[in-house]
Amino acid sequence: MTKQEALFRYLLRLGDNALIQSYRLSEWCSRGPILEEDLAMTNISLDYLGRTRALYQYAAIVEGKERTEDDLAYKRPEIQYYNNLITELPIGNFAFTIARQLLISVFEFLHYTQLSQSKDETIAAITAKTLKEIRYHKVHSRDWCYRLGRGTEVSHTKLQQAFDEAWMYTGELFEMCEEDQILMADGVANNLEALLPAWKEEVSRILADSDIKVPNVDYMQTGSRKGIHSENLGHILSEMQYLPRAYPDAIW
Repeated sequence: MTKQEALFRYLLRLGDNALIQSYRLSEWCSRGPILEEDLAMTNISLDYLGRTRALYQYAAIVEGKERTEDDLAYKRPEIQYYNNLITELPIGNFAFTIARQLLISVFEFLHYTQLSQSKDETIAAITAKTLKEIRYHKVHSRDWCYRLGRGTEVSHTKLQQAFDEAWMYTGELFEMCEEDQILMADGVANNLEALLPAWKEEVSRILADSDIKVPNVDYMQTGSRKGIHSENLGHILSEMQYLPRAYPDAIW
């Protein structure tokens, strides 16, 4: 794998994570438990979509094959997507969405804080801007964990179940692969494995303050680094890509 290929693959991975998380959050539009949360989820979804565009635009430039951000979003098959499996899981109930968002946001804050110091100036600029949004995402999900975990017996039970279900997908967040190693040597990417202790510490503290037990999970799901996904991604792409594929020459 060349450095150009590694950078392209790395940007796709970052962009794919943002795109699929955006899609899942957008499913709360008009379905939120209260109006304020309906708007909050939609706005967070738009934050992720803006991040997706910036990353795909840069990826298209790096690839150098005259593809656009739309081509990368709408005209790739499932096996060429590299988003973490946790992002493609169905939204479930509100507690599950909050639990997943907390797990992802704490990771993203640590990850993007380091990437904002990347020797790749474009990655550094994109991640520095995104950090402002991630900080809000983390606080929003953290505060809802407090409310649900220390709320009623029902809300507490649902939040505990949500973390129990999502936890087996968190190991993949910290997996390193070939493009990570290549880019890390040049100071472009960072060491994901090194983020795990700080992530565990912060998540554990928030869960303790929410009266939620840290799940005891031995097995972790994996596969997305190789384009292996659950059936959920196929359903997302079939809906998201239908119109662009049906009318490939359409101008939006």
